[in-house]
Amino acid sequence: MGTRKILIADDEARMRRLVGDFLKKEGYTIIEAADGKQATDIFHGEEDIDLIILDIMMPGYDGWTVCREIRKTSAVPIIMLTARGEESDELFGFDLGADEYVAKPFSLKILAARVQALLRRIENANNNNKTAVRSFNGLEIDTEGRYVYVDGKMVDLSPKEYELLLYLTENAGRALSRDQILNAVWDYDYYGDVRTVDTHIKKLRLKLGDKSELIQTVRSLGYRLEVRK
Repeated sequence: MGTRKILIADDEARMRRLVGDFLKKEGYTIIEAADGKQATDIFHGEEDIDLIILDIMMPGYDGWTVCREIRKTSAVPIIMLTARGEESDELFGFDLGADEYVAKPFSLKILAARVQALLRRIENANNNNKTAVRSFNGLEIDTEGRYVYVDGKMVDLSPKEYELLLYLTENAGRALSRDQILNAVWDYDYYGDVRTVDTHIKKLRLKLGDKSELIQTVRSLGYRLEVRK
């Protein structure tokens, strides 16, 4: 993890230094952006940023705008920071493609743990898949390159959407509760609402188009990836 590069975007210099200095001690390389426009420019100018910590309440380009722009071209993991603790804000951030959501004030140790867990899950997903390509009725997942195809056309998924889809395919035919999905995809120490799962399922279905029917809702429980014989 020591070589990972993290972009921190926050209009408060004190917050950037506080978070940046702590993560540097954890072995990460830190790049700072003072506003959303600078964050977008830096991201497009750098080819090896591994994760973004993104404040929402910034002048000009706010965090939501930056997240939306980055998601047009990249699935880089994004952790959103906000002083607002409203549930609707959190769900909106997830809907835009954010992977984690941390409300201020927060523990630096907890934030670092979230960073490490998110990067570790992505790395493990790359290393632990036994089959390079999985096929499900026109839906294909290349687990080596983390590519997803629908009828031969590549679909751009965020890291969390990819992990969610991968978990469903690993348990194809099984009815999975929302709690099971939340614990498996967001880690056991994630204190989130199960509606986070519903939000990501909705977005995933939209991106899968005609293949969205493979993800079946199991009433009063959760979801199941239905594989037709």
